[in-house]
Order: sequence, then C-alpha cells, then structure tokens
Amino acid sequence: MDLDTIREVVIARERADLTLLGESAAVLAGGTFLFSEPQDQLVRLVDITTMGWPAFEAVDDGLEIAATCTLAEFAGAAQGHELGEPVLRDQWPGTALFAQSCRALLASHKIWRTATVGGNVCLALPAGAVLGALVALDGLALVWAADGVDRGIPLRDFVLGPGYTALRPGEVLRSIYLPRSSLLAHTSFRKIALAPLGRSGAVVMGRRDPDGRSAVTITAATTKPVVLDFAAPPSDPELRDALGAIDPTLWFDDPHGSPEWRRHVTGLLAREVAGELRERAS
Repeated sequence: MDLDTIREVVIARERADLTLLGESAAVLAGGTFLFSEPQDQLVRLVDITTMGWPAFEAVDDGLEIAATCTLAEFAGAAQGHELGEPVLRDQWPGTALFAQSCRALLASHKIWRTATVGGNVCLALPAGAVLGALVALDGLALVWAADGVDRGIPLRDFVLGPGYTALRPGEVLRSIYLPRSSLLAHTSFRKIALAPLGRSGAVVMGRRDPDGRSAVTITAATTKPVVLDFAAPPSDPELRDALGAIDPTLWFDDPHGSPEWRRHVTGLLAREVAGELRERAS
C-alpha cells in the first residue's frame, strides 16, 4: 500500500540518525506490516536496515540476533547455515525453535525474505510466533533510547498486550540476546489452528536447560506470551495447576479461536510438550 502522507525517508547510517524518530515518524525495517494498511499519522520513516548490523553475532555467553535479521535468515540459522561458528543446530539444539516458529506464521517465503525478527517482536501480536520462540529461549531485548542510554528488557516482559510493548517514544529495538543455557537446551514445539493454513490458535513451546530447569511458553492463545517456570520438566498435575493459575483475561478472543477453545487446546498441547521434555530428561 502507498503511504501518501510520508514526506521523508531517512536512511540511517549511525545511531544519531535515530533521534529523528517521534510521534510522526516510524522505524522502517522489513515494512511488511507498515505498508499493509494506512499510516495516516506518519510523515517520516527512518530506515534502519542500512545500519549494517550483522544478523547474528556469537558471543562468549550466548547469541545476539539483530532486530533487522530477516525471518529467512532466522529460520536458516537452524538449518545448517554457518555464522562463523560450527553449524548452530549441532552446537546449540535450542535453535530448533527458530525455523519451527517461522513455519507457524501465515506468511510466504517472499515475506520471510523481507520481514524481520524485530518487526515480529515489536508488533506484539498474539500470533507472533518468532516473538514466542525468543521468549521461550529466555531472550533479553537490547533497547536503544533517544538519549543514548541502553536498557535491557526481559522479552517475557516486553509485550504488555496486543500491539503494545514496553518501548518508550523514540526507543528502538537493537537486538535480542539469547543466553548460552537456552541455546544448549532441549526444546519441544506444538501448534494448532482452526484451518490447515490458518493463523495459529495456540502455540506451546517447551525448554529444558542443561541443569534441568524447564519452562513452558504459551503464545497465540494468549494476549501476550505466558511463561510457566519449573525446577524440572513438570508432571501433568504440576502443569495443570500452573495452567489453572493463568489470569483468565489473558486468553485471546478473535475469529481464529474462542478463549474457551484456546484454553482447552493449550492444555492438550502443553501436556504433550511436557511429556517430551520428561522423555528427553530420562
């Protein structure tokens, strides 16, 4: 869609260019959502794809994923692409969630090559499966503020509700950091939708760290990602109690599934995920 209110597109080359963001300006990365509907409040776009951020950067204690990393790059990282390190899937089994989460999205490979990880996170949609995967892997968002100060936000706290995040005016998501313990974790993934090619109605992801600590993350079925933490892969009664403690107002309601249906199928998927985590622990 043409955005006929836009009067300027700023090609960002350095951090100082991001100070041009404001109420009438928006970040442009992949633009797959930005150009999908009218944005009458905007007069300026700030293109951050020219900042030169590498899609991935391996660090001593984990992995940093740039906000401008495309979904194709994100999915491909767990399918044998090399990033200056041994193949990630062999070295870090937790990256199996990368491609699985991308396949949970209702998007073509054309979109995959354009849409970005940062866009999926900042849109804060319940069906944002890439967001869910990064939450499931205990991601930390690195945010650049307009005053030059950085801050980190645990990704499980980043989304406040559908379309709402903890970002303040003028702030930009720079990257997502994943800790080594999560990358070394064994994972499990389940998804369900009302139609074979429909938007996800519920996505459940499990993670078991090397020390046994486990987490079950729910997305698509809830208005924001919900993480259930356990000291070890949970038993069915432990999981049932944790699911029962979820705030009832968090279950999402839209044409892709009622709250009652979503709560029910999430319980079924979560039991399968927990069972898989227990099997891998034995």
